[in-house]
Amino acid sequence: MTLEHTKLTKVSKNQLILVMAVADASDDEAIEKLSDETATSKGPDSKPAVTKKRKQPTECFLSQPGGTPGSTLKAKKRKKKKISDVLEKSPPKPGVPEDLQNLLSQHFGTKRSVIEIEELKLPDSCFLPANDLTHSFSSYLKEICPKWAKFRKNHKEKKSVVMLVICSSALRSLELIKSMTAFKGDCRVLKLFAKHIKIKEQMNMLEKGVFHIGVGTPGRIKALVEQDGLCLNSTKYIILDWNWRDQKLRRMMDIPEIKKETIDLLEMRIIKLCREGSVKLGLF
Repeated sequence: MTLEHTKLTKVSKNQLILVMAVADASDDEAIEKLSDETATSKGPDSKPAVTKKRKQPTECFLSQPGGTPGSTLKAKKRKKKKISDVLEKSPPKPGVPEDLQNLLSQHFGTKRSVIEIEELKLPDSCFLPANDLTHSFSSYLKEICPKWAKFRKNHKEKKSVVMLVICSSALRSLELIKSMTAFKGDCRVLKLFAKHIKIKEQMNMLEKGVFHIGVGTPGRIKALVEQDGLCLNSTKYIILDWNWRDQKLRRMMDIPEIKKETIDLLEMRIIKLCREGSVKLGLF
């Protein structure tokens, strides 16, 4: 075997090794190493190995705030109108009887006939003076119920209350009970909400004792009326906690569930009592 044949054999073997190594290699470093070894093993007359140009990795940049059109679109989506934004531009206005009338007409407008809507309309005479946002709860109750001492003394019926206060949550109910201390005196107040209190317990308390004021949520009050646990025939005053706003600045009628339950309760019994003149309605 001649020297030239030996060199060619050595070169061809290295090339074969290079091909196999490239096929098994999984990263760029292995390919570069094997190509360098092949270059050194070739003779001075051999042609340099042709290497494929690798694609340069594309760089990915994070978008800076306010720099790209996409970020401005996201910013626009986030800037959605909220109740808080509206209240900043215009201070909240106290609720008036017309607000409740409009709410009822909008709710029943597409579902009832003209005659039914007329029967569900509250008479103006049933409304008490509305809170002008200057009253505390006790001072408001003293203004609208000047004969409270007489009503409290004469009330001896079970399963009923003289005054019913409807608000949006159990926590708000507790706040109102505490804030009416100067008004209620020694009269008995019953909590009418679902949190931590079973409806059977409330029904038993109403059946065995005499209570003057009930404070709670529309859902639980509605359930008690439906199950004959609470009778509204002896009720003289019904107060809606209309103007108070929660942490999200929502009033009770801004919360869909509370709004529906309140309207259902009004339709079930309260509107009829108001039209008969036995119940007065106040917006606090």
